Amino acid sequence: MPYLSRAPGPQPHPVPKDARPTHSSGQSFEQLRQECLQRGTLFEDADFPADNSSLFYSERPQVPFVWKRPGEIVKNPEFILGGATRTDICQGELGDCWLLAAIASLTLNQKALARVMPPDQSFGPGYAGIFHFQFWQHSEWLDVVIDDRLPTFRDRLVFLHSAEHNEFWSALLEKAYAKLNGSYEALKGGSAIEAMEDFTGGVAETFLTKEAPANFYEVLEKALQRGSLLGCSLDAQNAAESEARTPAGLIKGHAYTVTAIDQVNFQGQKIELIRVRNPWGQVEWNGSWSDSSAEWLSVGPAEQKRLCHTALDDGEFWMAFKDFKAHFDKVEICNLTPDALEEDAVHKWEVTVHQGSWVRGSTAGGCRNFLDTFWTNPQIKLSLTESDEGQEGCTFLVALMQKDRRKLKRFGADVLTIGYAIYQCPDKDQPLDKDFFRYHASQARSKTFVNLREVSDRFKLPPGEYIVIPSTFEPHQEADFCLRIFSEKKAETAIGSGSCGPHQEGDVGLGTGGRRVFSVIFVRFRFVGLFVQVPLVIFQPPKPTPPGQETEEEQQFRALFERVAGEDMEVTAEELEYILNAVLQKKKNIRFKKLSLISCKNIISLMDTSGNGKLEFGEFTVFWDRLKQWINLFLQFDADRSGTMSSYELRTALRAAGFRLSSRLLQLVVLRYADEDLQLGFDDFLNCLVRLENASRKCPQPRATVHLCVGSSLAPHEHLRSNLAKITAKTAGREPLSIPGAAVPVCSAEGQGGQVFSAGLSPRRRSFCIQSVSAGG
Repeated sequence: MPYLSRAPGPQPHPVPKDARPTHSSGQSFEQLRQECLQRGTLFEDADFPADNSSLFYSERPQVPFVWKRPGEIVKNPEFILGGATRTDICQGELGDCWLLAAIASLTLNQKALARVMPPDQSFGPGYAGIFHFQFWQHSEWLDVVIDDRLPTFRDRLVFLHSAEHNEFWSALLEKAYAKLNGSYEALKGGSAIEAMEDFTGGVAETFLTKEAPANFYEVLEKALQRGSLLGCSLDAQNAAESEARTPAGLIKGHAYTVTAIDQVNFQGQKIELIRVRNPWGQVEWNGSWSDSSAEWLSVGPAEQKRLCHTALDDGEFWMAFKDFKAHFDKVEICNLTPDALEEDAVHKWEVTVHQGSWVRGSTAGGCRNFLDTFWTNPQIKLSLTESDEGQEGCTFLVALMQKDRRKLKRFGADVLTIGYAIYQCPDKDQPLDKDFFRYHASQARSKTFVNLREVSDRFKLPPGEYIVIPSTFEPHQEADFCLRIFSEKKAETAIGSGSCGPHQEGDVGLGTGGRRVFSVIFVRFRFVGLFVQVPLVIFQPPKPTPPGQETEEEQQFRALFERVAGEDMEVTAEELEYILNAVLQKKKNIRFKKLSLISCKNIISLMDTSGNGKLEFGEFTVFWDRLKQWINLFLQFDADRSGTMSSYELRTALRAAGFRLSSRLLQLVVLRYADEDLQLGFDDFLNCLVRLENASRKCPQPRATVHLCVGSSLAPHEHLRSNLAKITAKTAGREPLSIPGAAVPVCSAEGQGGQVFSAGLSPRRRSFCIQSVSAGG
């Protein structure tokens, strides 16, 4: 017999408890079914209604479709009749041959089929017009519920149907997959490996027959033995060739299923054969070893029966393996485990999964060809700690999948060209910058960047630290992705780019005459699920120099302040708005539109240490020096001297300013402050810095967690270190504490012992409570 993957003996279907219900009601299949049975009604799925919105999104049906339940089409409908087999799959009027090829392959693995199509449903007792199917999506299993209303025309199913007119499992499976992807039209065109992965959660592997290994026959034989799903196809060079029939009876640009592989005795020789199925249920190979070829006359009836040879035009045919390699261009294999098909050993694999996004202007840097932006892509750190048994290297497989592109087709999205590169990680715990990639080559990478849903490759590298960088080929292309890393030994992974880097403690001393006017403690807080590390500025306005001792520069600055402030010698938000717009609009080397009154109020909120809502002379002096620093920072990172800063330049500028933003928060900053060309003027940059610094001082409770790290470099404020250290001792009381130089007291709370304690954030203006403090270097 040709090898067909079967479970060894009858086995009960394991109930998959980890499949997540997806119905909008939040109810499971069984809950919905019982509800219908109690009401005496048949289920109608409002999530996927029986109307044109579930059929097409860019066209209307050419004929009027009528949605009917199986019991309205035939008298005695059956869910499965005589077992679910590949002959139950006949293509209808939808161009989804790739899906049908995958379903046909799925029927060869009964265990995998039972996972996708739970057996707890039928048209018999307990029927309520509801069915469910389970699909793997981006590392989790989803339970998709549907009603059994199907599109028909003249009482015939329009799309996928069984050769037996009263069998409906295949049509219902197609409907559930259409719901998963948004509509039937979304299923037009694709690759069989995509559906194979959704049916199994397996790992894709693609072979080009012209470049296949010498033991390719053994590779395919082993794949079938392991229960892998196999598909094959002929390439179409252009749209005109799509579904064109070759003289040998094969269809170009069409997906086929590999259903068996075997050998036959022919004229004293062993001939390698392979069996292939066309999901159309007709149109077959007409060369040697085809259904009616002369070669079968030399094969005895017993051997023909063993090979299940028939001369029916059912779409399935045998062909010589050498002819298969000559006519077919590609074979896709979905392995249920990442075991190499060229090896005999079966391994236990460890897997880690990372979900991420490429966001325009933030983390969509494109491939290495675009050096200026490549470094901004997500960076996943990979630690290979143990070599394979008896080997010097570590074997691992990287599979990068772009998410939901088929579902987004109705909005104009297409499959992007994707790939990844793997670099040796230097001995530093921070994201790699542009200069690193300028001078270092990758250690491994995907074979090519290709417009498929997933690209995967197998590698072997020495133990060590590596960085995996998934990317699109072109920059500025947006998509969500799922990165799976399989390794024979446990490998540790962590997000690199976008995570908060190591705490950097230190002072920033700015001011007139070299005087220190404020200190910075770096704060890491969690705000609505986002992490950001920012400098908490403790402003210390310098004591004014006596008028008789002021330098000429200081006298000119005081005169400027007096003109702006007026008689009350305090600058209001309106006065600050006037002077900033007047001064900054005169600068030729930066693009500046206008600061709003709200922006100026935010500036005063940040700099005002007295709490009167205005800037006194000392506070105005601190701000003016701070403004000059921000202008210099803007000019420093305006690499192309355009007077604007790109969103990618913003990332490095914020890092230089001491901000450590998560990728998600950086994305929000870019959306808020960059224009449609991903550029920021100085007014945008200034607003961004002010908002971030204000956020570090005024995070509302309870959605924030703040960590203050006081380093040894705060030597000039050793009393600050001392007072913070005292906080850890106050684990029971809630008496107010104060930090020298801070505008308001810091409220204490219960500690956790040692040198760390937690508290809440005060909602009062310009006040805060420490959530956790780490004192020490």
